Amino acid sequence: MPRELRRERKSLLLVREERLRDLGGLALEMYKRDRFNAGLVVERCAELVAIEARVHEIDAVLDGSSRLRRRSVTCVCGAPFLLGARFCATCGRPIAEASVGNPGAASLP
Repeated sequence: MPRELRRERKSLLLVREERLRDLGGLALEMYKRDRFNAGLVVERCAELVAIEARVHEIDAVLDGSSRLRRRSVTCVCGAPFLLGARFCATCGRPIAEASVGNPGAASLP
């Protein structure tokens, strides 16, 4: 899954750069023709913001999963903790209780 997310992130960044150039060209053409269309600019900016939001989501997932891999956070039953989980997905123990003797798990949110 991390590989697919990195691929999607790379693709989104390329699309973002292309859309930014297009937005600049659009603004220039509207200026040259003295025909500013605020709705069109807002629409294009909203698309860019949506792309950036998705990139940030991907970054958060990749950062979180790499943090878990570095810490090797697991429950006493041996199952890995899922991101944002408050209970073990395998045995149902609360994270705080399941992390006794597991120093990496103490810092999980």
